Amino acid sequence: MKTLLFFRHAKSDWNAAFGHDHERPINKRGRRDARIMGRFLSEIGDLPDRIVTSSAVRACSTLELAMDEGEWGDIPVEKTDRLYEASEDDVLHVIREQPDACDCLMLVGHEPTWSSMLGRLSGKANVRVSTATMARIDFDVPSWKAVAFGRGQFCWLVPPKLHR
Repeated sequence: MKTLLFFRHAKSDWNAAFGHDHERPINKRGRRDARIMGRFLSEIGDLPDRIVTSSAVRACSTLELAMDEGEWGDIPVEKTDRLYEASEDDVLHVIREQPDACDCLMLVGHEPTWSSMLGRLSGKANVRVSTATMARIDFDVPSWKAVAFGRGQFCWLVPPKLHR
């Protein structure tokens, strides 16, 4: 069994000074929501074995706040440009490259890719991932290489507003 956790970055600050979209930070609400989701994941006991995050500032900041607030411990984190402006196929390649010793993988990234990935992986349509939302999909496969579109079991999707 392999479990994928998708975590969309928290609300970004469009009024902040940033040169390129990649450098856009999160705003006050985003910081609060990232912390809420960090606690949520700890409370339900679904912590990942490994995390791959977009290298964008808003994704990295969201993850750091969630990990600190939820006291997730020393989970290995890989930052990559491959999840920034990624296609569904790009994300699937990242998933399939993960070590099989990892059973629960978290990906931290962006829209519209997260919504379309959840829909395609689970075979369900019209999934919408708002900011700082987490979702879980399980795969009855022995290896990450076997993860494919339409083979996942959609388990849950939780936005931070459920915990405010």
